[in-house]
Amino acid sequence: MLEKGLVQIYTGDGKGKTTAAFGLALRAIGQGSKVLIYQFLKPDSLESGERFALQISGLKIKVETMDIPWDMAKSPKDPKVVAATQAAIHKTLDRLTETAAKRFYDVLILDEIVYCLSKGLAKLEDVKKLIGKRDSRVEIVLTGRGATKELIAMADLVTEMKNIKHPFDKGTIARRGIEF
Repeated sequence: MLEKGLVQIYTGDGKGKTTAAFGLALRAIGQGSKVLIYQFLKPDSLESGERFALQISGLKIKVETMDIPWDMAKSPKDPKVVAATQAAIHKTLDRLTETAAKRFYDVLILDEIVYCLSKGLAKLEDVKKLIGKRDSRVEIVLTGRGATKELIAMADLVTEMKNIKHPFDKGTIARRGIEF
């Protein structure tokens, strides 16, 4: 168990932010910590190799998802979907703030919350509240593209995944087991 929890951010336009967070979750549970991964904008219906691996492994890493359908191309253009998503994220962050304050988990991973902040789907005040009210021994990991200077200033560790070259650039589609 941690004596002092820190705030980590995995951001950038490169691949690997979620995968790094899942790797940290494996390391933490291997050392006896309780871990919750909350995935924003990645509903249960999204086929995720990381979630499948946890299911078949029996490891006790709790993964929760937001049950709001989100299409990266269409949803940002639909005001009703945006409003419903904003409300759901606000409600979820309130609940996760209580979870962190009561230390139900030692490590709390908010997957894609940085992206949600960058697109106006989440409020920085809600994330600040979660960080500020958490038990001092809870580690917080925030992932997603678009971390602002203000968000970065709140973190103890920031890792930027930088895209140098990607097969998507040559038309290769996402591959099962590698990209998802």
